[in-house]
This record gives sequence, structure tokens and C-alpha cells, in this order.
Amino acid sequence: MHGERVDLMLTASSDRTVIVSLCCDVFIPQKSQSIGCRLQNLIVLQSLDVWLSGGGEIRIWSRDFKVLGEIGSFSDGGIAALVELPKNCVAAAVGRDLRIYKLGAGAAGSAKWSISEVRCLSTHQDVIRTLANVNEVTFVSGSHAGELIVWDALDWSVQAFERNLSHVASPQDVTPENKLLPLQEEVSIQCISSDGECVFVAVCRSIYVYNLQTKRVIAYQKNAHDSDIQHMATLPNRQLGSCSEDGSVRIWELRSKPQFQAESVPAGFFSMWGFGKPSKQSNHTVKRAAENGIIASLELIGDLIGHSSSVQMFLYFQDHGLVTCSADHLIILWKEGKRESRLRSLMLFQKLEQNGDLQARFSLH
Repeated sequence: MHGERVDLMLTASSDRTVIVSLCCDVFIPQKSQSIGCRLQNLIVLQSLDVWLSGGGEIRIWSRDFKVLGEIGSFSDGGIAALVELPKNCVAAAVGRDLRIYKLGAGAAGSAKWSISEVRCLSTHQDVIRTLANVNEVTFVSGSHAGELIVWDALDWSVQAFERNLSHVASPQDVTPENKLLPLQEEVSIQCISSDGECVFVAVCRSIYVYNLQTKRVIAYQKNAHDSDIQHMATLPNRQLGSCSEDGSVRIWELRSKPQFQAESVPAGFFSMWGFGKPSKQSNHTVKRAAENGIIASLELIGDLIGHSSSVQMFLYFQDHGLVTCSADHLIILWKEGKRESRLRSLMLFQKLEQNGDLQARFSLH
């Protein structure tokens, strides 16, 4: 939650408490509140200056933890995900259904808000696990059966429907040590993130990059983690963060590959001088990559090691760094090393200048 001058962070726990913390160089808890209901997700609606909790029901909360309105009594899995939509609406994943709710502030002098269901979309064939915004007019949903649906956020119509992103990985992608094992296809979509151009989809332990314009997978990273991915978020400079049940937090970078051409590829150094024959295997690989549309790669550029249990969530603050939370009951603030080094140097020079210590010690004659 973003205040006028400070960043506030909401954290929720299985003990049914929510803590508001001031996010700076350290975490300073501002308020803790037991809300007495099951919590599965939180969402902040900055334009309305309220936040929502999802679990057995949807509740609207003010900054000072007052319930402004609520709806529903959802059994079984409850609300798996919430996402903000235009025109004061939110989408909630309830089982196989995507339910659209409209929020309204109370009349003058009334603190109560209204929340009502305006549409129920039953396009998915299996339980919806995750929702994510793409931009102001588009959002996406992913299901346990591997269904990825791109939605219009204004009229809630389907823009694209993909049933299984993992089909881009062929048996040749299986490592030699795993070839003796039965090939069990992993299709369950765990979480989704987007940079507005592409949708990053976590399928069990793997990550797929789906381009919204071409409606094709353009890159993927098989076995990005050792266990199922819990959360992903885009970072600046075409980077992506992911965290997993295995306790790891990893930073990836989306890099474009050279343009593929379906032509013969010379077989090594000697073919440059007319010796040897073109490599049929290399030529086949180039053609297969071009036909599959794999024109980019996800490269691992960072591995944050510090948690001893499943990392369930993280947030990125431009001015403060990356914040991770884990089942080991720790919240860790990670700083970008080069940036922090520059800031420390700048602060040092400013301090020396203020004290009058920054002056020439030597002169050249």
C-alpha cells in the first residue's frame, strides 16, 4: 500500500493476522490486527484507498482495519486469487469460475461500501489457480489443467485461449539422467506475471514466456527450480524474479536470440576452408527452433540464498529492493549490490563535503 510519502507493506499469516509495516531500510511494524477470518490473498486498490482480503469471503478494508463491506461464503477452496479491473471492479477465482464483482463507496455520511457480483465466467475446465494484470485493458488467468486465458478487462471477453504451454518442450529436452524415468507431463499453472508485452507462466517447476502479440511461446526454462514455483514478478531491465517451495529465489533475464535461418550450418572450424560436410543435426536444430517460435531465452543471473524453507511471496520496491517471505517465519530485504555501493559512496562524499573534509590534498606544479 502506497501512502503519500512512505511505502507501507501488508503481510498476512495463517494465524489470521495482518501486519502493516513501514518499508525503508528496515521493517518497522506499524499495526497488527487479528481479522478473524481465513486469509488466502490480499489486494490493494490504490485508486480507491482500500484493500481487499480473499478467503472464505471477500472483505473490503480501510487503512485503519475497519470492515467496509463483504460478500460471499465460499466453501471448499475459497477464493484462490484476486485481481483489480477497471471501473471499480475486481475478478475473483472461485473453483472453476471467474466471478466479477463491482465495488461502490457508501453514500455521504456512510462508512459502508457495496460489493455485488455482476458476472460469472465459466470458461475454464479446471480449478483456476492464479490471476494477473497485463495492462489496463487486459488480464490473464491460469488453471490446474494448464489452461491460460487472456481476457479483455472491460467487457470480460476471451482474447486468447491456450490449453498446454508445455508442448513446446520435446523429448530431446529431457536430460540424459531423466530419460530412464517415465515422461510425466507437468501442466498445472502455479502463477503468472506480465510486463505488458509478454506473459510469464510458471508451470510446476518450469517457466514459459508467452508473447501476447504473436500468441506463441517465445522462450522457456525447464526445471527453473527444484520444486513448484510459488510466485513470480517482473523486474526492471527485462528481468524476472521467481521463488519456490525449494527455498530459492532466482533472478532471470529475458534475452533475444539471433534471428534463425532455415539453412545449412557449417560443421565447425574446418568447414570454413572447404573441408568437412554441413552438419545435418545443426540444421535440424535451427529449423525446429524457428518453427516452434523460440526466439528468446531466459538466463539465470542471480540466486538469492537465505531462506531455509518454502519462499511463498516477494515484493519489489524500486527504492528499497526485494522483500521475500518464507515458511521459515523470516522476511528478508535484499539490496542490489552495485546500486547500494554507489549510494554509500555518494553518501560518504556528501558527508565529507558537509564537514569540509573534501578538499585537494596535493597540487601539481
